[in-house]
Amino acid sequence: MNKIDIVLGLQWGDEGKGKVVDCLTPSYQVVARFQGGPNAGHSISIEGKGHVLHTVPSGIFRDGVLNIIGNGVVVDPVILAEEIRSIEALGVPVTDRLVISKRAHLILPTHRALDAASEAAKGKEKIGSTLKGIGPAYMDKTGRNGLRFGDVLLPDFKQKYLALKEKHLQLLSHYAECSFDVEGYEKQWFEAVESLRRFPFEDTEFLVNRKIDGGVPILAEGAQGSLLDVDFGSYPFVTSSNTLASGACSGLGVPPAKVGRVFGIFKAYCTRVGSGPFPTELFDETGERLRRIGHEFGATTGRPRRCGWLDMVALKYAVMMNGVTDLIMMKSDVMDDFDTIRVATSYLVDGKETTDYPYDGGKDVVPVYTDFKGWKQPICDIREYDALPAEMKDYVDFIEKETGCPVRIVSVGPDRDAIIYHSQL
Repeated sequence: MNKIDIVLGLQWGDEGKGKVVDCLTPSYQVVARFQGGPNAGHSISIEGKGHVLHTVPSGIFRDGVLNIIGNGVVVDPVILAEEIRSIEALGVPVTDRLVISKRAHLILPTHRALDAASEAAKGKEKIGSTLKGIGPAYMDKTGRNGLRFGDVLLPDFKQKYLALKEKHLQLLSHYAECSFDVEGYEKQWFEAVESLRRFPFEDTEFLVNRKIDGGVPILAEGAQGSLLDVDFGSYPFVTSSNTLASGACSGLGVPPAKVGRVFGIFKAYCTRVGSGPFPTELFDETGERLRRIGHEFGATTGRPRRCGWLDMVALKYAVMMNGVTDLIMMKSDVMDDFDTIRVATSYLVDGKETTDYPYDGGKDVVPVYTDFKGWKQPICDIREYDALPAEMKDYVDFIEKETGCPVRIVSVGPDRDAIIYHSQL
């Protein structure tokens, strides 16, 4: 049986999924996003020029690759239409390469207003929402109130929209303030919906399964990261969808038996945007160096990312929960000039040592570190694994031993060709 492969992040997002998907797509004919919304910021560097994708799958720049926005994704038509225009301005024939699931839910202007009002009301308990209406859209989805792309094709779409808008306005009346301009955004929203009608709205679960059964290689693309999963992440500081590999099944309509390889992406260190536990976070000059050298600012929000050492407890948990078959290490070049590189290999919880990732995401744990000698030389121009410094290969070997999973790819720079293949894909 042919299988669908999955690529996803193993940390708190921002691992470099866009580059990896772009790198892997020559081996695939279809790339399908299976969850999340425009809070994603998948960065791709082509010939030194950066491109950030929020909703469009990362295979869009490859000739002959069909890109699918799956049913598990929530979509803001304004953001998607703007993103498409910017890609088309580069000469990419997006119309020929993009399909949207009829079952993908729409983010309404009032969803954004609810997001902003709810986050403001939390005060010091803010979760770090991107304020793009994603949480409220998923709430309407599970509450059976949402609008989907298939509804756009119905004659009573406007009435459905107005009915849901009225529900949202009633909810908004309970908040002290809401600075979001619903009416102003609404005009753009309907114009964007109309502009998206030129793309096929399809029952993509049939499309995906028929292509799998027909032997067409498909790559499912996740957004955010495993530690932000709504069930198994550092709740409540999580996203609103299932970011694990299992989310690809519900987010595309694929049975588990049809899942093949699971590519898990992680940085050589850790970052996190927004609030929530981060056991290895660095508040000193070392953390600032990681942020500066790694250009750690959110591709979607521009917010500075919190930085820290690699957390092996969390990484092993994510590998287990996803059934990862292949690891991909990103931003290893950021570590080029460190004398010592640290990895948290266990936690102290109430004075007891454990290697189990805790229920609360590590809120009050003390990390126990293993130290490695840094390689102290630039690696960005190296393209063969054997040419890497011995200290870096020791670091990779340790990760493979701890996780029980091979590191197939090592990224040594931002560009799409700054890739080293450790072993045969």
